[in-house]
Amino acid sequence: MARARLIYIMGPSGCGKDALMGEARRVIAPERPVVFAHRYITRHSDAGGENHVALSREEFQLRLNRGLFALTWESHGYAYAIGREVDLWLERGLCVAVNGSRGALGQAVAAYPGLLPVLVTAPGEMLRQRLGARGREDAAEMERRLARAHMAIPDIPGLVRFDNSASLAEGGRALAALIAKTISTTED
Repeated sequence: MARARLIYIMGPSGCGKDALMGEARRVIAPERPVVFAHRYITRHSDAGGENHVALSREEFQLRLNRGLFALTWESHGYAYAIGREVDLWLERGLCVAVNGSRGALGQAVAAYPGLLPVLVTAPGEMLRQRLGARGREDAAEMERRLARAHMAIPDIPGLVRFDNSASLAEGGRALAALIAKTISTTED
């Protein structure tokens, strides 16, 4: 049986985390002990991008007050959370991949000291193209996101820097291989 591990995937807006995780999820063998967590976001579900649970600010606050979130953060005018269900999945011996935030990395390391931090990157022009293609932000918001792309993060032991400038198929296979390697190194 595998020892559980949180795989904390983070990176700037437009680096392709959602698409990359979706592709990795598609190619990972279904019998592998890994699940991909969804996020709770105070953003409409039809806003494009990831499949998330859309919550009003009031419902988000209610869930926060009742201790239903494992990790929370604010970014770009929205509240984000990873639900407590990840703790159950980890207790059951599953590795859990989450779409996290660079700004919440310290919180995540404190809560899950054995996590695997994965920083997804892409060249600046590619970030701009991807943000423009998804059409979720206006020009001013897109520029704010691009300005934040170079946010410094602490050098955490075991940090994996993942360049996502290849095709989606290549990137998905590479992330799936990284996850499979993580699972292999945690199995008894």
